[in-house]
Amino acid sequence: MKKIFVAGHTGMVGSAVCRQLQKQADVEIITRTRDELDLCDQSAVHEFMKSEKPDEVILAAAKVGGIHANNTYPAEFIYQNLQIQNNVIHAAHMNDVQKLLFLGSSCIYPRAVEQPMREDTLLTGVLEPTNEPYAIAKIAGIKMCESYNRQYGRDYRSVMPTNLFGPGDNYHPENSHVVPALIRRFHEAKLNNLEEVVVWGSGTPRREFLYVDDMADASLFVHNLPRITFDENTQSMLSHINVGTGTDVTITELAETIKEVVGFTGTFVFDRTKPDGTPRKLLDTALLKRLGFSNNISLKMGLEIAYENFICLNGERWSNTSDI
Repeated sequence: MKKIFVAGHTGMVGSAVCRQLQKQADVEIITRTRDELDLCDQSAVHEFMKSEKPDEVILAAAKVGGIHANNTYPAEFIYQNLQIQNNVIHAAHMNDVQKLLFLGSSCIYPRAVEQPMREDTLLTGVLEPTNEPYAIAKIAGIKMCESYNRQYGRDYRSVMPTNLFGPGDNYHPENSHVVPALIRRFHEAKLNNLEEVVVWGSGTPRREFLYVDDMADASLFVHNLPRITFDENTQSMLSHINVGTGTDVTITELAETIKEVVGFTGTFVFDRTKPDGTPRKLLDTALLKRLGFSNNISLKMGLEIAYENFICLNGERWSNTSDI
C-alpha cells in the first residue's frame, strides 16, 4: 500500500486530487486539516513527515484568491505561499520522500509574453503587477523542486494549471476568482429579481478555464509518468508542465455562459474602474498532449456541474449571503 500525503486536501484542487486517488485500491491517502497541521510551521511539518513517513507528497496547499485579494493582501500571499512550499518540500526531502508533485499557477508567466504561453517563457519578462507576489512564490516552488532534483536526485515535479473552477471553489463576495464570483452574482440577482449584474473590468481580457477534476486527472497523470519519459520531455531546470484546455474565451463570453447556466434573464454591465489584469492568459498545452493527456469536460458542462454544487452547498444559506 502506497502512502500519499495530499497537502491542502480541503481546498478545491486538493479535494479533487483526493477524489481521484480514492479510485486507486493500492493508495492510502494521508491528510491533515489546518487545525491539525500548520504548514507554515517548519518544525511541525518536519515532525509530521518524520512520524507519518509518506511515500509520496502532492502539494496542493496554497493561499489563493482573485484580483481583489491579491491586490489587498500581497504580503500574506508571498509569505504564506513561500512558507508552505519551503516547509513541505524540504521536510519531504529530509525524510527521504523521493516523489513529490508541486501545483503552481499560470500566473508565473510574464504579462506580455507571446500567447499561448510555453513552458520555456518562464522568467523572460515582467510579471502581471496585480498578482506578482503570488507568482514569485510559485516560481520559487518550481525552482526549489528542480534544485532538489539537481542536487539530490529527487523526483519532484511541477504542474502549472490554468484558471480552475468546480466543486470546492471559494464563493466569497470579494476574494473569489471570476467564475465563482459571477456564479454567485448571477444567482443572487436571479433570486432577488434584479435586472442587472455588474461584472468587473472591461470584459475584453481572454481567459482559459479548466474544470478542477480534469486538473486532478492531469496532475496524477504527470505525477505517475515513468521518470525516463518525464525527464526526456522536460529539462533539469525547466521541468514544469502546463495543464489547460488550449482554448480561451473573453470575460464577456464567460459572463454570457454563466448567465445562461444560472438562468438569469436580466442584463449585465461592466465596471471599468475595476482592474482587468493580464490581457490574455492562454497556456500552450502541446507538451501535455504529446505525453498523452487531454481534458474531458467542456466549459459549459463544467459550469453546470459547478452551479449544481453551489446550490447544493449553499441553497439553505441565502438568508445570510455574506457568510458564504
